[in-house]
Amino acid sequence: MTEKWLVGVDLGGTTTKIAFLSKYGELLHKWEIPTDTSDNGKNIIVDIAKAIDFKLEELDQPKNKLAGIGMGAPGPVDMAKGIIYEAVNLGWDKNTPLKDLLEVETGLHAVIDNDANCAALGEMWKGAGDGAKDLVCVTLGTGVGGGVITNGDVVHGVKGAGGEIGHITVVPRGGFQCNCGKTGCLETVASATGVVRLANEELNSTTTASILREIRDRNDVISAKDIFDAARKNDEVAKNVVDQLAFFLGLSLANLGNVLNPEKIVLGGGVSKAGDILLTSVVEHFERFAFPTVRTSTRLSIAKLGNDAGVIGAAWLVKNKI
Repeated sequence: MTEKWLVGVDLGGTTTKIAFLSKYGELLHKWEIPTDTSDNGKNIIVDIAKAIDFKLEELDQPKNKLAGIGMGAPGPVDMAKGIIYEAVNLGWDKNTPLKDLLEVETGLHAVIDNDANCAALGEMWKGAGDGAKDLVCVTLGTGVGGGVITNGDVVHGVKGAGGEIGHITVVPRGGFQCNCGKTGCLETVASATGVVRLANEELNSTTTASILREIRDRNDVISAKDIFDAARKNDEVAKNVVDQLAFFLGLSLANLGNVLNPEKIVLGGGVSKAGDILLTSVVEHFERFAFPTVRTSTRLSIAKLGNDAGVIGAAWLVKNKI
């Protein structure tokens, strides 16, 4: 009997990544399609089903080659019921029966989870987790997402909102407004937009010469990459911003570590591409706030899988839940 493939899908607000993987987590074929959010997202699942059929045809493979489909979706998910409670960027109604829709359109057994949870599972299985069964993955991108894994399984919580690391309050008074409705969330200071916000505040509060000020004075928009590049050149303003970011992140991760004592805490997402200039500073603050046993037993590292983490984690769901 020929070995079946796993299908992993990472559903995003702009693009949807799809992959066929072996049962060992090897990426065999991967591609992406635009996410059509028109008409309240009614074409999204149909487009995914068509894309899978087209790829099978292109590869001259039958549908029964596929063992099932796993999907990471951007919002809180009830994995047992197969519903996504809310996906504001996709236009779907609340409590959309995503698993049922996937199964009807693709003809495959389906399992769904939150996209950040899938990224965490991917890193656990084939990435920086190195097989660790107790792991926290934090994705630092446009927002801040997170996945918490204990004893090899994702912590979902009672309503699918477990692991909302981006909404840990780090500025209890006078913090920035978050899209979730609260103020002072980690996401407001540690996301790509958050670190730029910190940079603009720093520039407004000092007259110190800075590469970042030169960029802003040219009417260019400062990016997170600009900030880390300037910090590497010993730009004082940029170094202050990176230290603020590292403080908020290190404090949050230490508190997570004190509650969970995971083997690994993995930082992924676009901001994590800053690498050691960020990680070294985050580790310093983490060690400052972590309980002694946590300080010596929990290790922080940068994610390894990049944009592939989500589809690999979604495929893990097929392998282990179907």
